[in-house]
Amino acid sequence: MSFKKIFAAVDDSDLGHRVFSQALELASIDRAQMMLFHCVTVNSLGEAAVPIPVDLGMNVQLMDQTYQAQRLLLEREVKQSEDLLKNYSEVAAKQGLQVEFDCKMDGDPGHCICDRAQNWGADLIIVGRRGRTGLTEAFLGSVSNYVVHHASCSVFVIQEVKAQK
Repeated sequence: MSFKKIFAAVDDSDLGHRVFSQALELASIDRAQMMLFHCVTVNSLGEAAVPIPVDLGMNVQLMDQTYQAQRLLLEREVKQSEDLLKNYSEVAAKQGLQVEFDCKMDGDPGHCICDRAQNWGADLIIVGRRGRTGLTEAFLGSVSNYVVHHASCSVFVIQEVKAQK
């Protein structure tokens, strides 16, 4: 089976680097186009966000400061993500591959990945799986699980390598 448009959902983690490497390898074999993608999660549990104290009341100045801090954190994360995607795309371009990249802000990365991949016309999505279970998965969800069940194309899931004890 060959793929013509490979969509890789990456981040700046060891698992994200493995997703990129696998996408690069498959794209090189099939001379496929690549889309490198990252979804910056907005206001989700467990993501970089400034907590808003419950005792803020109507302190407008403190609320504004909290909002500004949140906005700056998101802007910094988007910039770092775009830099990462640009670096990855340069590596792929040096191998003669056609590559694009995109970074979006969304509250639901699984939905964002599926939607962007479908709009781009991907025939393969490569995504990492951290192996969350139990309460962690219940609260944070599983992006890879969502993508596997909702994508309009084939999905290749890269499992995170756990450190041996």
